[in-house]
Amino acid sequence: MKDEKSGNKQGGLLRSTGVVSLFTMLSRVLGLVRDVVVAHVFGAGGGADAFFVAFKIPNFFRRLFAEGAFSQAFVPVLSEYRAQREHAEVRLLVSYTLGSLGGVLMVVTLLCVTFAPAVTFLFAPGFHDMPEKFGLASDMLRLTFPYLLLISLTAMLGSVLNSYGKFAMPAFTPVLLNICLISSALVVAPMMEIPVMALAWGVLAAGVVQLVFQFPFIKQIDLLTPPRWGWKDPGVKRILKLMLPAMFGVSVAQINLLLDTVLASFLVDGSVSWLYYSDRLMELPLGVFGIAIATVILPSLSRKHASQSAEAFSQTLDWAVRMVLLIGVPAALALVVLASPLLVTLFQYGEFSPKDVERASLSLQAYGGGLVGFMLVKVLAPGYFARQDTKTPVKVGIKAMVTNMVFNLALIVPLAHVGLALATTLSAAVNAGLLWMGLRREGVYRAQAGWWLFLLRLGAASVLMVGVIIVLNKDLEQWLAWGWQQRCAHLALLVVAGVAAYFGALLASGMRLRDLVSRHGE
Repeated sequence: MKDEKSGNKQGGLLRSTGVVSLFTMLSRVLGLVRDVVVAHVFGAGGGADAFFVAFKIPNFFRRLFAEGAFSQAFVPVLSEYRAQREHAEVRLLVSYTLGSLGGVLMVVTLLCVTFAPAVTFLFAPGFHDMPEKFGLASDMLRLTFPYLLLISLTAMLGSVLNSYGKFAMPAFTPVLLNICLISSALVVAPMMEIPVMALAWGVLAAGVVQLVFQFPFIKQIDLLTPPRWGWKDPGVKRILKLMLPAMFGVSVAQINLLLDTVLASFLVDGSVSWLYYSDRLMELPLGVFGIAIATVILPSLSRKHASQSAEAFSQTLDWAVRMVLLIGVPAALALVVLASPLLVTLFQYGEFSPKDVERASLSLQAYGGGLVGFMLVKVLAPGYFARQDTKTPVKVGIKAMVTNMVFNLALIVPLAHVGLALATTLSAAVNAGLLWMGLRREGVYRAQAGWWLFLLRLGAASVLMVGVIIVLNKDLEQWLAWGWQQRCAHLALLVVAGVAAYFGALLASGMRLRDLVSRHGE
């Protein structure tokens, strides 16, 4: 009965992960369509660089506050309130947290909009010697920065829904951002004096739409409550106490990516854009699988810690690590092997030149090598935050950031923007390795049976997949000569053949779906 119950619970985790992955996949696919449109309309020049900086700044803080530290601190406290208190107290916690978070971010937003040139200089100092690009980035930042306030409140409401087992709508919400930006680029931009400014207006509109979209679903669980200032509320104090160190610990990867942008602003025109496009392709499997798994397991781990289920806690972590490797390893290899075909097929139209493909493919290969590290960080960090331990990830984060800066300075001169991407990859590996060793040392994570067989199957299937892709692939000149129809058809062939070879090898080696469900209990 225990094994059956464990399997049923883990099946619930797998189904929830599947729901989040499905909607995240939809969002990321539309995100790629968005990037294709932006690349076609605006290319990888000064205007695109300015927008990417203006968009990256509030996005950085969004991941720092909303999807990073805040959710990691808020979800465990909310889960505890749900388990141990009345619904009225849960409503009050949501109200106080909403008001406190909104109040602080309102002040931050007003300051950053007022002093937009100073903020732009802080995050892209290399633009200062290019007055037109610097001024454009500052003007766009005044429109994009309020997105931080709107999307942070959206993310908080999404965390509430996730805690109640309603994963679909929070995962679907990012689709609205992509629809707004695509519409802005195709419809609004041609009507504007400075076309690229349409993207900044699209970001602002998306923030409003995404926040309002959450309201009906929050109302369904009777938690649509007006925000109240509650800085002295015990629950808010606990969230704040957990959040402040977590802001650094969980967001090291984002800080490293932002440092890449700062240093890239000193390089030749297009460097920021090359890093952006390669990062976006790396983010597809990271978001669809890594973040999806992390989103699902955090509430689950928090409940297990609250109920003192240490064995189930460890089993859930082990399941998450295996799932990350099962998807992350072949995805990373595919990004490295197919970097140029992906960029040619998706972006090499209009203003995006073959030179841009060549430069961006190198940074994509560097980022792709770190995909597994990025994904592992996403699922290992909840092992600390669910136990309300924020100090350890901070210490690990400091070491990872120092590693990133050392490699940045060492590699930027010989490798330019590629060195920045490679430094971020090495930093992610250090971050993931230290988190894993810490969980093992504390006895929180204990490897379950069957790891050697799992790794043998994974390795053999990955080698076969890479071999099939290499045999079927064409050289870059052929890809550049093809039209978009031929590019899409051949890329689809490579993807289908690679996936078939990989999963076919896993099945032939004896791996079954039930192995992923029944062995690693919730």
